[in-house]
Amino acid sequence: MNVDKFFDDEFSEHDITVVATRDVLREPFKKLLAACVKSIQAGGKIVFFGNGGSASDAQHLATELTIRYKENRVPIAAIALTTDTSALTATGNDLGFDQLFARQVAAICKPEDIIIGISTSGNSENVIKGLQAAKALGCVAAGFGGKDGGPMRAIADPFLIVPSTTTSRIQEMHIIIGHMLCGALELKLGLV
Repeated sequence: MNVDKFFDDEFSEHDITVVATRDVLREPFKKLLAACVKSIQAGGKIVFFGNGGSASDAQHLATELTIRYKENRVPIAAIALTTDTSALTATGNDLGFDQLFARQVAAICKPEDIIIGISTSGNSENVIKGLQAAKALGCVAAGFGGKDGGPMRAIADPFLIVPSTTTSRIQEMHIIIGHMLCGALELKLGLV
């Protein structure tokens, strides 16, 4: 293995994905930002969820909003549905893993909320069902995805699909987009 070539190739693929993402996600990002601003101004909250690395992203972004992103400011209402181990294990055991997020959405969400499901493939059944539950409540059901968008394409709106088939590159773009959302919300809401 040539470590130098590997190192350079990873950065090159990242750079290509950054440019492609910037080229296609400007309008969906603006739509997502507007929906988040409307939600917060209406007394709603931003709800994130996903599996694996996407679960970590959900927790990361919810924390940036409730605690701080760049500046100390009042909290922005946000939560990740991936942190309550009792709810996660009880749902998986009693109702099935596919109901993991739908059950929590049905329990705690209201029409003023915006729900953001995160899936690199767009195929995660529990994320899809969580977004369907959000739509049934009248919430905005948004998403971060990748590849061809999978079945989430028919449900999530706005849906920010990273133009890549490489999971790690998609995840990198999700966190960049998520950080941009946090920063833009602080500015649009006049909190910094």
